Amino acid sequence: MEKTLLWEAFAALTNAEVREFGKFVRSPFFNARRQPVLLFEYLDACRRAGRLPKEEEVAEVLNKEEGGLKMRQANSALLALLEHYLAWRELAQEVGKRDIRLTEAYRKRNLPKHFTIALREAKQRREKQEWRDAEYFHELNLLEWEQYQFDTATRRTETFNLQANSDWMDTAFMARKLRLGCLAAAHQTVYRTQYRMGLLPVLLQYLEADSEGQQLLEWPAVALYYHGYCFQTQPEQAEQHFQAYRNLLSLHARQFPPDELRTLYLLAINFGIKKTNELRAGWPQATLDLYRGALELGLLLENGRMSRFAFNNIIAVALRVGELDWVERFILDHKQLLERQWREVAASLGLARVAYARKDYRTALLHLQRSDYKDLINNLTAKTLQLKIYYETDEFELLKSHLASMRTYIRRHTSIGYQRTNYSKIVQYTGQLMALDFRKADMVAKLREAVQAEEILTEKEWFLEQIGG
Repeated sequence: MEKTLLWEAFAALTNAEVREFGKFVRSPFFNARRQPVLLFEYLDACRRAGRLPKEEEVAEVLNKEEGGLKMRQANSALLALLEHYLAWRELAQEVGKRDIRLTEAYRKRNLPKHFTIALREAKQRREKQEWRDAEYFHELNLLEWEQYQFDTATRRTETFNLQANSDWMDTAFMARKLRLGCLAAAHQTVYRTQYRMGLLPVLLQYLEADSEGQQLLEWPAVALYYHGYCFQTQPEQAEQHFQAYRNLLSLHARQFPPDELRTLYLLAINFGIKKTNELRAGWPQATLDLYRGALELGLLLENGRMSRFAFNNIIAVALRVGELDWVERFILDHKQLLERQWREVAASLGLARVAYARKDYRTALLHLQRSDYKDLINNLTAKTLQLKIYYETDEFELLKSHLASMRTYIRRHTSIGYQRTNYSKIVQYTGQLMALDFRKADMVAKLREAVQAEEILTEKEWFLEQIGG
Protein backbone atom coordinates (compact mmCIF):
# COMPACT_ATOMS: atom_id res chain seq x y z
CA MET A 1 0.00 0.00 0.00
CA GLU A 2 2.82 2.40 0.83
CA LYS A 3 4.20 2.12 -2.72
CA THR A 4 0.95 3.01 -4.47
CA LEU A 5 0.53 6.22 -6.44
CA LEU A 6 -2.25 7.19 -4.06
CA TRP A 7 -0.18 7.00 -0.88
CA GLU A 8 2.87 8.67 -2.42
CA ALA A 9 0.74 11.61 -3.58
CA PHE A 10 -1.26 11.73 -0.33
CA ALA A 11 1.90 11.72 1.80
CA ALA A 12 3.25 14.69 -0.19
CA LEU A 13 0.33 16.96 0.80
CA THR A 14 0.80 19.64 3.44
CA ASN A 15 -1.32 19.54 6.59
CA ALA A 16 -3.49 22.36 5.26
CA GLU A 17 -3.95 20.55 1.94
CA VAL A 18 -5.00 17.33 3.73
CA ARG A 19 -7.68 19.24 5.62
CA GLU A 20 -8.87 20.92 2.44
CA PHE A 21 -8.85 17.62 0.54
CA GLY A 22 -10.97 16.10 3.32
CA LYS A 23 -13.65 18.70 2.69
CA PHE A 24 -13.33 18.04 -1.04
CA VAL A 25 -13.82 14.25 -0.62
CA ARG A 26 -16.79 14.68 1.71
CA SER A 27 -18.54 17.17 -0.59
CA PRO A 28 -21.44 15.50 -2.47
CA PHE A 29 -20.69 17.87 -5.35
CA PHE A 30 -17.44 15.98 -6.02
CA ASN A 31 -18.05 12.58 -4.47
CA ALA A 32 -21.24 10.63 -3.73
CA ARG A 33 -19.57 7.42 -2.51
CA ARG A 34 -18.83 6.46 1.08
CA GLN A 35 -15.77 4.23 0.49
CA PRO A 36 -13.41 7.01 -0.73
CA VAL A 37 -14.27 8.94 2.45
CA LEU A 38 -13.44 5.92 4.63
CA LEU A 39 -10.18 5.37 2.77
CA PHE A 40 -9.28 9.05 3.14
CA GLU A 41 -9.94 8.95 6.88
CA TYR A 42 -7.78 5.84 7.25
CA LEU A 43 -4.87 7.35 5.28
CA ASP A 44 -5.19 10.60 7.23
CA ALA A 45 -4.97 8.68 10.50
CA CYS A 46 -1.85 6.84 9.26
CA ARG A 47 -0.25 10.10 8.20
CA ARG A 48 -0.91 11.79 11.55
CA ALA A 49 0.40 8.74 13.43
CA GLY A 50 3.54 8.62 11.28
CA ARG A 51 2.98 5.04 10.13
CA LEU A 52 2.54 3.37 6.76
CA PRO A 53 -0.87 2.07 5.65
CA LYS A 54 -1.43 -1.69 5.42
CA GLU A 55 -3.55 -3.52 2.85
CA GLU A 56 -5.26 -5.75 5.40
CA GLU A 57 -6.31 -2.71 7.44
CA VAL A 58 -7.62 -0.98 4.31
CA ALA A 59 -9.67 -4.07 3.43
CA GLU A 60 -11.11 -4.15 6.94
CA VAL A 61 -12.07 -0.45 6.78
CA LEU A 62 -13.77 -0.83 3.40
CA ASN A 63 -15.64 -3.97 4.36
CA LYS A 64 -17.59 -2.01 6.95
CA GLU A 65 -19.77 -0.78 4.09
CA GLU A 66 -21.85 -3.43 2.38
CA GLY A 67 -22.05 -3.42 -1.38
CA GLY A 68 -19.18 -0.98 -1.50
CA LEU A 69 -16.11 -0.70 -3.66
CA LYS A 70 -13.32 -3.21 -3.52
CA MET A 71 -9.91 -2.07 -2.32
CA ARG A 72 -8.46 -1.51 -5.78
CA GLN A 73 -11.57 0.36 -6.91
CA ALA A 74 -11.60 2.52 -3.77
CA ASN A 75 -7.90 3.23 -4.25
CA SER A 76 -8.50 4.34 -7.86
CA ALA A 77 -11.56 6.39 -6.88
CA LEU A 78 -9.71 8.28 -4.15
CA LEU A 79 -6.68 8.84 -6.42
CA ALA A 80 -9.00 10.26 -9.09
CA LEU A 81 -10.50 12.61 -6.48
CA LEU A 82 -7.03 13.63 -5.31
CA GLU A 83 -5.97 14.41 -8.88
CA HIS A 84 -9.19 16.38 -9.37
CA TYR A 85 -8.46 18.29 -6.15
CA LEU A 86 -4.85 19.07 -7.16
CA ALA A 87 -5.93 20.30 -10.59
CA TRP A 88 -8.72 22.39 -9.02
CA ARG A 89 -6.26 23.87 -6.52
CA GLU A 90 -3.85 24.91 -9.25
CA LEU A 91 -6.69 26.51 -11.21
CA ALA A 92 -7.98 28.26 -8.08
CA GLN A 93 -4.57 29.84 -7.55
CA GLU A 94 -4.50 31.25 -11.10
CA VAL A 95 -6.43 34.35 -10.06
CA GLY A 96 -5.49 36.17 -13.25
CA LYS A 97 -7.20 33.63 -15.47
CA ARG A 98 -10.52 33.47 -13.63
CA ASP A 99 -11.84 36.59 -15.33
CA ILE A 100 -10.89 35.18 -18.73
CA ARG A 101 -12.86 32.03 -17.96
CA LEU A 102 -15.76 34.20 -16.84
CA THR A 103 -15.88 36.06 -20.16
CA GLU A 104 -15.81 32.70 -21.93
CA ALA A 105 -18.71 31.43 -19.80
CA TYR A 106 -20.82 34.54 -20.51
CA ARG A 107 -20.04 34.35 -24.24
CA LYS A 108 -21.07 30.70 -24.46
CA ARG A 109 -24.32 31.47 -22.65
CA ASN A 110 -25.11 34.37 -25.01
CA LEU A 111 -25.20 37.04 -22.29
CA PRO A 112 -23.83 40.09 -24.13
CA LYS A 113 -24.18 42.62 -21.28
CA HIS A 114 -22.49 40.32 -18.80
CA PHE A 115 -19.79 39.50 -21.38
CA THR A 116 -19.07 43.15 -22.17
CA ILE A 117 -18.75 44.12 -18.49
CA ALA A 118 -16.57 41.10 -17.65
CA LEU A 119 -14.29 41.74 -20.64
CA ARG A 120 -13.89 45.44 -19.84
CA GLU A 121 -13.07 44.75 -16.19
CA ALA A 122 -10.58 42.01 -17.13
CA LYS A 123 -8.69 44.43 -19.40
CA GLN A 124 -8.74 47.17 -16.78
CA ARG A 125 -7.27 44.83 -14.17
CA ARG A 126 -4.38 44.06 -16.47
CA GLU A 127 -3.68 47.69 -17.21
CA LYS A 128 -3.51 48.44 -13.47
CA GLN A 129 -1.07 45.62 -12.67
CA GLU A 130 2.69 46.25 -12.81
CA TRP A 131 3.78 43.09 -14.58
CA ARG A 132 4.43 43.19 -18.31
CA ASP A 133 5.84 39.71 -18.77
CA ALA A 134 5.02 37.18 -21.50
CA GLU A 135 2.02 35.96 -19.51
CA TYR A 136 0.55 39.48 -19.55
CA PHE A 137 0.63 39.58 -23.37
CA HIS A 138 -0.69 36.04 -23.58
CA GLU A 139 -3.69 36.96 -21.42
CA LEU A 140 -4.39 40.05 -23.55
CA ASN A 141 -4.36 37.77 -26.59
CA LEU A 142 -6.87 35.41 -24.89
CA LEU A 143 -9.16 38.33 -24.10
CA GLU A 144 -8.98 39.61 -27.67
CA TRP A 145 -9.76 36.09 -28.86
CA GLU A 146 -12.88 36.04 -26.68
CA GLN A 147 -13.86 39.40 -28.19
CA TYR A 148 -13.32 38.03 -31.70
CA GLN A 149 -15.44 34.94 -31.06
CA PHE A 150 -18.21 37.09 -29.56
CA ASP A 151 -18.12 39.53 -32.48
CA THR A 152 -18.21 36.86 -35.17
CA ALA A 153 -21.31 35.37 -33.55
CA THR A 154 -23.16 38.71 -33.40
CA ARG A 155 -21.79 40.78 -36.31
CA ARG A 156 -21.15 39.90 -39.94
CA THR A 157 -19.81 42.90 -41.83
CA GLU A 158 -17.71 44.95 -39.42
CA THR A 159 -13.93 44.90 -39.10
CA PHE A 160 -12.81 42.44 -36.45
CA ASN A 161 -9.99 42.71 -33.93
CA LEU A 162 -7.69 40.27 -35.70
CA GLN A 163 -4.85 42.82 -35.72
CA ALA A 164 -4.86 43.07 -31.93
CA ASN A 165 -5.02 39.27 -31.72
CA SER A 166 -1.98 38.99 -33.98
CA ASP A 167 0.01 41.72 -32.19
CA TRP A 168 -0.44 40.32 -28.68
CA MET A 169 0.18 36.77 -29.87
CA ASP A 170 3.43 37.84 -31.57
CA THR A 171 4.61 39.69 -28.46
CA ALA A 172 3.87 36.78 -26.12
CA PHE A 173 5.49 34.28 -28.49
CA MET A 174 8.60 36.42 -29.01
CA ALA A 175 9.10 36.89 -25.28
CA ARG A 176 8.68 33.17 -24.57
CA LYS A 177 10.86 31.97 -27.44
CA LEU A 178 13.67 34.38 -26.61
CA ARG A 179 13.47 33.41 -22.93
CA LEU A 180 13.86 29.76 -23.92
CA GLY A 181 16.77 30.71 -26.18
CA CYS A 182 18.50 32.49 -23.29
CA LEU A 183 18.11 29.50 -20.99
CA ALA A 184 19.33 27.11 -23.70
CA ALA A 185 22.40 29.25 -24.41
CA ALA A 186 23.27 29.38 -20.70
CA HIS A 187 22.81 25.61 -20.32
CA GLN A 188 24.91 24.89 -23.41
CA THR A 189 27.80 26.87 -21.97
CA VAL A 190 27.91 24.85 -18.76
CA TYR A 191 27.05 21.35 -19.99
CA ARG A 192 28.52 21.39 -23.52
CA THR A 193 25.29 20.29 -25.15
CA GLN A 194 23.41 21.61 -28.17
CA TYR A 195 19.75 22.49 -28.71
CA ARG A 196 17.92 23.05 -31.99
CA MET A 197 16.08 26.32 -31.50
CA GLY A 198 13.86 26.09 -34.58
CA LEU A 199 12.51 29.50 -35.60
CA LEU A 200 14.78 31.51 -33.31
CA PRO A 201 17.31 32.60 -36.01
CA VAL A 202 14.43 33.81 -38.21
CA LEU A 203 12.87 35.67 -35.28
CA LEU A 204 16.16 37.38 -34.47
CA GLN A 205 16.48 38.52 -38.07
CA TYR A 206 12.90 39.81 -37.96
CA LEU A 207 13.54 41.79 -34.77
CA GLU A 208 16.72 43.35 -36.16
CA ALA A 209 15.66 44.09 -39.74
CA ASP A 210 11.90 44.68 -39.78
CA SER A 211 10.20 47.86 -38.56
CA GLU A 212 7.49 45.83 -36.80
CA GLY A 213 10.21 43.74 -35.19
CA GLN A 214 11.81 46.92 -33.92
CA GLN A 215 8.49 47.89 -32.35
CA LEU A 216 8.43 44.58 -30.47
CA LEU A 217 11.83 45.44 -28.98
CA GLU A 218 10.19 48.38 -27.25
CA TRP A 219 8.66 45.89 -24.82
CA PRO A 220 11.16 44.98 -22.03
CA ALA A 221 9.84 41.39 -21.97
CA VAL A 222 11.13 41.00 -25.53
CA ALA A 223 14.15 43.32 -25.43
CA LEU A 224 15.68 41.84 -22.28
CA TYR A 225 15.72 38.31 -23.60
CA TYR A 226 16.89 39.51 -27.02
CA HIS A 227 19.95 41.21 -25.50
CA GLY A 228 20.37 38.31 -23.07
CA TYR A 229 20.55 35.84 -25.94
CA CYS A 230 22.89 38.05 -27.92
CA PHE A 231 25.43 38.66 -25.15
CA GLN A 232 25.69 34.90 -24.69
CA THR A 233 26.01 34.02 -28.38
CA GLN A 234 27.76 37.01 -30.01
CA PRO A 235 31.20 37.39 -28.34
CA GLU A 236 32.23 40.38 -30.42
CA GLN A 237 29.16 42.36 -29.31
CA ALA A 238 28.74 40.84 -25.84
CA GLU A 239 29.66 43.97 -23.91
CA GLN A 240 27.25 46.17 -25.89
CA HIS A 241 24.33 43.78 -25.42
CA PHE A 242 25.22 43.17 -21.77
CA GLN A 243 25.13 46.90 -21.05
CA ALA A 244 21.76 47.26 -22.79
CA TYR A 245 20.48 44.30 -20.75
CA ARG A 246 21.69 45.84 -17.47
CA ASN A 247 20.05 49.16 -18.26
CA LEU A 248 16.72 47.53 -19.13
CA LEU A 249 16.84 45.36 -16.02
CA SER A 250 17.49 48.36 -13.81
CA LEU A 251 14.66 50.39 -15.36
CA HIS A 252 12.00 47.70 -15.70
CA ALA A 253 12.63 45.17 -12.91
CA ARG A 254 9.17 45.78 -11.43
CA GLN A 255 7.50 44.60 -14.63
CA PHE A 256 8.36 40.95 -13.90
CA PRO A 257 7.16 38.48 -11.24
CA PRO A 258 9.81 37.52 -8.64
CA ASP A 259 10.67 34.08 -10.07
CA GLU A 260 11.24 35.45 -13.55
CA LEU A 261 13.12 38.49 -12.25
CA ARG A 262 15.42 36.15 -10.33
CA THR A 263 16.10 34.25 -13.57
CA LEU A 264 16.86 37.51 -15.39
CA TYR A 265 19.37 38.55 -12.74
CA LEU A 266 21.02 35.14 -12.59
CA LEU A 267 21.45 35.04 -16.38
CA ALA A 268 23.45 38.26 -16.20
CA ILE A 269 25.29 37.35 -12.98
CA ASN A 270 26.43 33.96 -14.29
CA PHE A 271 27.66 35.53 -17.50
CA GLY A 272 29.47 38.20 -15.49
CA ILE A 273 31.15 35.52 -13.36
CA LYS A 274 32.27 33.73 -16.52
CA LYS A 275 33.85 36.90 -17.89
CA THR A 276 35.36 37.72 -14.50
CA ASN A 277 37.03 34.30 -14.44
CA GLU A 278 38.43 35.08 -17.88
CA LEU A 279 40.12 38.13 -16.24
CA ARG A 280 38.21 40.58 -18.44
CA ALA A 281 38.48 44.17 -17.21
CA GLY A 282 35.28 45.81 -15.96
CA TRP A 283 33.31 42.60 -15.52
CA PRO A 284 33.89 42.14 -11.75
CA GLN A 285 32.34 45.56 -11.01
CA ALA A 286 29.41 44.90 -13.35
CA THR A 287 28.79 41.53 -11.72
CA LEU A 288 28.98 42.98 -8.21
CA ASP A 289 26.48 45.70 -9.16
CA LEU A 290 24.08 43.00 -10.36
CA TYR A 291 24.51 41.06 -7.13
CA ARG A 292 23.75 44.21 -5.16
CA GLY A 293 20.62 44.81 -7.19
CA ALA A 294 19.48 41.22 -6.64
CA LEU A 295 20.17 41.53 -2.90
CA GLU A 296 18.12 44.71 -2.62
CA LEU A 297 15.18 43.00 -4.33
CA GLY A 298 15.49 39.86 -2.17
CA LEU A 299 16.01 37.66 -5.23
CA LEU A 300 18.84 35.55 -3.81
CA LEU A 301 16.70 34.02 -1.09
CA GLU A 302 14.79 30.74 -1.40
CA ASN A 303 12.50 29.94 1.51
CA GLY A 304 14.23 32.72 3.44
CA ARG A 305 17.70 31.21 2.93
CA MET A 306 20.68 32.17 0.79
CA SER A 307 22.69 29.41 -0.83
CA ARG A 308 26.31 29.14 0.27
CA PHE A 309 27.32 29.21 -3.41
CA ALA A 310 25.76 32.64 -3.96
CA PHE A 311 27.27 33.80 -0.65
CA ASN A 312 30.77 32.67 -1.68
CA ASN A 313 30.43 34.08 -5.22
CA ILE A 314 29.47 37.52 -3.89
CA ILE A 315 32.52 37.50 -1.62
CA ALA A 316 34.82 36.47 -4.47
CA VAL A 317 33.53 39.15 -6.86
CA ALA A 318 33.63 41.90 -4.23
CA LEU A 319 37.23 40.99 -3.38
CA ARG A 320 38.14 41.21 -7.07
CA VAL A 321 36.76 44.73 -7.10
CA GLY A 322 38.53 45.64 -3.86
CA GLU A 323 35.36 46.37 -1.87
CA LEU A 324 36.88 45.05 1.36
CA ASP A 325 34.82 47.04 3.84
CA TRP A 326 31.60 46.34 1.95
CA VAL A 327 32.22 42.59 1.71
CA GLU A 328 33.10 42.38 5.41
CA ARG A 329 29.77 44.01 6.27
CA PHE A 330 28.03 41.70 3.81
CA ILE A 331 29.45 38.60 5.53
CA LEU A 332 28.48 39.73 9.02
CA ASP A 333 25.02 40.97 7.97
CA HIS A 334 24.04 38.00 5.78
CA LYS A 335 25.63 34.93 7.38
CA GLN A 336 22.42 34.33 9.38
CA LEU A 337 20.62 33.73 6.07
CA LEU A 338 22.72 30.63 5.37
CA GLU A 339 21.67 27.15 6.43
CA ARG A 340 22.90 26.49 9.96
CA GLN A 341 25.36 23.78 8.92
CA TRP A 342 27.22 26.16 6.56
CA ARG A 343 26.84 29.40 8.49
CA GLU A 344 30.05 29.62 10.53
CA VAL A 345 32.13 27.78 7.93
CA ALA A 346 31.21 30.13 5.09
CA ALA A 347 31.55 33.22 7.29
CA SER A 348 34.98 32.25 8.66
CA LEU A 349 36.26 31.43 5.17
CA GLY A 350 34.91 34.72 3.83
CA LEU A 351 36.48 36.74 6.65
CA ALA A 352 39.77 34.89 6.09
CA ARG A 353 39.70 35.96 2.44
CA VAL A 354 39.06 39.56 3.46
CA ALA A 355 41.94 39.48 5.96
CA TYR A 356 44.23 38.00 3.30
CA ALA A 357 43.29 40.77 0.88
CA ARG A 358 44.32 43.27 3.57
CA LYS A 359 47.65 41.43 3.98
CA ASP A 360 46.63 40.60 7.55
CA TYR A 361 47.92 37.04 7.30
CA ARG A 362 47.77 36.27 11.03
CA THR A 363 44.05 37.10 11.21
CA ALA A 364 43.39 35.16 8.01
CA LEU A 365 45.00 32.02 9.45
CA LEU A 366 43.07 32.41 12.70
CA HIS A 367 39.77 32.52 10.77
CA LEU A 368 40.78 29.43 8.80
CA GLN A 369 41.48 27.49 11.99
CA ARG A 370 38.04 28.20 13.48
CA SER A 371 35.99 25.95 11.24
CA ASP A 372 35.89 22.36 10.08
CA TYR A 373 35.57 22.52 6.30
CA LYS A 374 33.56 19.39 5.54
CA ASP A 375 32.56 20.67 2.11
CA LEU A 376 35.26 19.61 -0.38
CA ILE A 377 35.34 22.87 -2.33
CA ASN A 378 35.38 25.02 0.82
CA ASN A 379 38.17 22.83 2.15
CA LEU A 380 40.23 23.25 -1.02
CA THR A 381 39.54 26.99 -1.08
CA ALA A 382 40.82 27.24 2.50
CA LYS A 383 43.88 25.14 1.66
CA THR A 384 44.62 27.35 -1.36
CA LEU A 385 44.41 30.46 0.82
CA GLN A 386 46.87 28.90 3.27
CA LEU A 387 49.14 28.03 0.36
CA LYS A 388 49.23 31.66 -0.80
CA ILE A 389 49.87 32.95 2.71
CA TYR A 390 52.78 30.53 3.26
CA TYR A 391 54.33 31.52 -0.08
CA GLU A 392 53.95 35.25 0.46
CA THR A 393 55.42 35.05 3.98
CA ASP A 394 58.35 32.87 2.83
CA GLU A 395 57.27 29.94 5.01
CA PHE A 396 58.63 27.46 2.48
CA GLU A 397 59.04 24.50 4.83
CA LEU A 398 55.41 24.83 5.90
CA LEU A 399 54.41 25.28 2.27
CA LYS A 400 56.28 22.14 1.18
CA SER A 401 54.46 20.05 3.78
CA HIS A 402 51.17 21.76 2.95
CA LEU A 403 51.52 20.97 -0.77
CA ALA A 404 52.16 17.30 -0.02
CA SER A 405 49.06 17.16 2.19
CA MET A 406 46.98 18.99 -0.40
CA ARG A 407 48.16 16.69 -3.19
CA THR A 408 47.10 13.64 -1.16
CA TYR A 409 43.73 15.20 -0.36
CA ILE A 410 43.03 15.90 -4.04
CA ARG A 411 44.07 12.40 -5.07
CA ARG A 412 41.69 10.83 -2.55
CA HIS A 413 38.64 12.85 -3.68
CA THR A 414 37.65 12.02 -7.24
CA SER A 415 34.09 13.36 -7.07
CA ILE A 416 34.85 17.06 -7.61
CA GLY A 417 34.97 16.99 -11.42
CA TYR A 418 36.91 19.68 -13.21
CA GLN A 419 37.78 21.27 -9.83
CA ARG A 420 40.16 18.33 -9.30
CA THR A 421 42.06 19.46 -12.39
CA ASN A 422 42.05 23.07 -11.19
CA TYR A 423 43.43 22.37 -7.72
CA SER A 424 45.94 19.84 -9.03
CA LYS A 425 47.33 22.56 -11.27
CA ILE A 426 47.43 25.01 -8.36
CA VAL A 427 49.63 22.54 -6.45
CA GLN A 428 51.72 21.84 -9.53
CA TYR A 429 52.41 25.48 -10.39
CA THR A 430 53.09 26.39 -6.76
CA GLY A 431 55.81 23.72 -6.69
CA GLN A 432 57.28 25.12 -9.91
CA LEU A 433 57.06 28.65 -8.49
CA MET A 434 59.02 27.59 -5.39
CA ALA A 435 61.74 26.02 -7.55
CA LEU A 436 61.91 28.91 -10.03
CA ASP A 437 65.20 30.78 -10.36
CA PHE A 438 64.03 34.33 -11.04
CA ARG A 439 67.50 35.23 -12.34
CA LYS A 440 66.89 33.07 -15.41
CA ALA A 441 64.63 35.10 -17.66
CA ASP A 442 63.95 32.23 -20.05
CA MET A 443 62.66 29.99 -17.24
CA VAL A 444 60.50 32.80 -15.88
CA ALA A 445 59.04 33.43 -19.34
CA LYS A 446 58.39 29.72 -19.86
CA LEU A 447 56.44 29.40 -16.61
CA ARG A 448 54.51 32.61 -17.35
CA GLU A 449 53.48 31.29 -20.77
CA ALA A 450 52.41 27.94 -19.32
CA VAL A 451 50.21 29.66 -16.72
CA GLN A 452 48.69 32.04 -19.26
CA ALA A 453 47.81 29.13 -21.55
CA GLU A 454 45.78 27.32 -18.88
CA GLU A 455 42.02 27.33 -19.42
CA ILE A 456 41.19 25.85 -16.01
CA LEU A 457 43.16 27.69 -13.32
CA THR A 458 41.22 29.87 -10.87
CA GLU A 459 44.43 31.33 -9.35
CA LYS A 460 45.93 32.33 -12.71
CA GLU A 461 45.93 36.01 -11.73
CA TRP A 462 47.82 35.27 -8.49
CA PHE A 463 50.44 33.13 -10.23
CA LEU A 464 51.07 35.79 -12.89
CA GLU A 465 51.43 38.40 -10.11
CA GLN A 466 54.04 36.25 -8.32
CA ILE A 467 55.90 35.49 -11.54
CA GLY A 468 55.80 39.12 -12.58
CA GLY A 469 53.50 38.76 -15.58
